[in-house]
Amino acid sequence: MSVLYLALPHLAADLQPSSTQLLWITDIYGFMVAGFLVTMGTLGDRIGRRKLLMTGAVAFAAASVLAAYSTSAEMLIATRTVLGIAGATLMPSTLGLISNMFKDPKQRGVAIAVWMSCFMGGTALGPAIGGVLLEAFWWGSVFLLGVPVMALLLATGPVLLPEHRNPQPGRIDLASVALSLGTILPAIYGLKELAKDGVTTTAVGALIVGAVVGVAFVRRQLRLADPLVDLRLFRNRRFSSALGLFSVGGFAMGGIFLFVSQYLQLVEGLSPLQAGLWLVPPSVAMIGGTMFGPALSQRLGTGWVIGGGMGLAAVGLALMTQVAATGGLGLIVAGLMVATVGLGPGAALGVDIVVGSAPPERASSAASVAETSGEFGIALGIATLGSLGTAIYRSDLTVPEGTPAELATAAQDSLSGAAVAAAHLPGDVAGPLIEAAREAFMTGLNTVAGIGAAAMFVFAVVGVTLFRRFQPPAPAPETPDVTDAEPEPVAA
Repeated sequence: MSVLYLALPHLAADLQPSSTQLLWITDIYGFMVAGFLVTMGTLGDRIGRRKLLMTGAVAFAAASVLAAYSTSAEMLIATRTVLGIAGATLMPSTLGLISNMFKDPKQRGVAIAVWMSCFMGGTALGPAIGGVLLEAFWWGSVFLLGVPVMALLLATGPVLLPEHRNPQPGRIDLASVALSLGTILPAIYGLKELAKDGVTTTAVGALIVGAVVGVAFVRRQLRLADPLVDLRLFRNRRFSSALGLFSVGGFAMGGIFLFVSQYLQLVEGLSPLQAGLWLVPPSVAMIGGTMFGPALSQRLGTGWVIGGGMGLAAVGLALMTQVAATGGLGLIVAGLMVATVGLGPGAALGVDIVVGSAPPERASSAASVAETSGEFGIALGIATLGSLGTAIYRSDLTVPEGTPAELATAAQDSLSGAAVAAAHLPGDVAGPLIEAAREAFMTGLNTVAGIGAAAMFVFAVVGVTLFRRFQPPAPAPETPDVTDAEPEPVAA
């Protein structure tokens, strides 16, 4: 995700996607992950978490190659869709395996912090390595980053990772799988259309479909002996609140990173490598915050760490509302660092709360619910805040007189479109156009940052209120998970 943001201007110039297609390229991966995580988490509990991890790795590598060599916006959207489905197998499998390998709550908390730091490490390394690739190769090379990683996993996973699965898994209810997808995907599509075009028949219809199917999904889960999602977990107030924290954090940061990556290249004029290097410090800051989360919670209490971190993130996003089109690089990086270091501890502690609330045999399923809320928040933030920022950009942009109609249309579509249009205009028109486009873009960025700051502040209060007396559970009893032991021979 982090390297894709840097590649957007390059693939936009090559594939010429519309603004809507550009949003689909960025957020379809998150939509698919959000849609399939619950199914994949339950599947891992049933067939084996390591087996699902290996299968997903093969599919992810293959889809990465296809994405790298996409020849149209439609093909890239399709391959990103497959990447999202494959990606949905990876996260609940790894977190489910960790929850079984570390039974002690303190050890599990540290292990989950390390696990999340690996995600942040990828966020830090992605822009730097991706920037080098974009300097030397074409935009598709950034998708090939996943191939050697998956190859390494396939080579070492069978040796290093134990297998775990529910000894009494039950059957996967295919009707529940269909209903879960029928709930999430129309709802996301409806919200996307609502943000882009306002209240339309298509948007309202999609939201109604998602709501109706969602009711059917909930009713079916309550009737099944082996539901796809154990809805009884949502009666736990802290479980539900932790999921809310993931969604809000993902919502705010998903939209912010979309704008910051464009700001660095299209407003500040940095190269992909330079932009990637400027994104490393915020990622490193989040790694530090994540790793210190468990230790801080032992000293200060879970509620103050989660709530205080969200409050700090609100301050960071509030700083970004003051960034101007000129001279704002230092402020925007500082604000992003403050926001990410604040989000780190709560993210690690929230995952631990969610996983610790479920029985060990449903660890992957619980992990998938946590990841679903986070991915849903990120995808929704990109779609909603991205569309909102685009709408503000279009309403604020004044195209200079003398701009041909077709170039004016391109400039009104997006900041990258304005940059392309300016390259085809004489200097006396191109200068005012790109300056007006950057000012309009910054208005959108400032607005998105303000919305994110408000959401963070509200949930900072919620975090302190709900988690201030939280105590971690006692170590979970050993469960007879099925492993890779050789089966006993059957007597003749």
